Amino acid sequence: EDRTGTGTISTFGYQMRFDLQEGFPMVTTKKLHLKSIVYELLWFLAGDSNIQYLCKNGVGIWNDWPYAKYQKSAEFAGETMKEFAQKIANDDAFAAKWGELGPVYGHQWRHWPDGKGGEIDQIKQLIHQIKTKPDSRRLIVSAWNVADIEALLMLYLR
Repeated sequence: EDRTGTGTISTFGYQMRFDLQEGFPMVTTKKLHLKSIVYELLWFLAGDSNIQYLCKNGVGIWNDWPYAKYQKSAEFAGETMKEFAQKIANDDAFAAKWGELGPVYGHQWRHWPDGKGGEIDQIKQLIHQIKTKPDSRRLIVSAWNVADIEALLMLYLR
């Protein structure tokens, strides 16, 4: 049935459903660090793009790019990755200068450019849509912003 008259066809793929009262479903074929997963997701949901929050919480998955950029700078004094992460965590000015990743996932979720100088908060929109139109086919959040790819590359390839 074409509910909207636009030629849209519904095709349903395989789905898995879990009762979260029985536990949280996680892949068990490899080791996962749940604490890091939770902190990274909270960081994304906050719309943050600076690794300081992650470093303060012992999550180092995003440290490689900023550390490599720092190593190429005149300010680099031989710090190890661990020392770099500690400095990011404890020094706000250092974190502002060296911990910024640019428009990564969380930034895209919460600050998507609307093309008119404003921003779209996709998470806020999604929550509103789930509450008001839970069956909508537009319940989508995207972190893939093609317009920002070149800027991200230049940020770390310089």
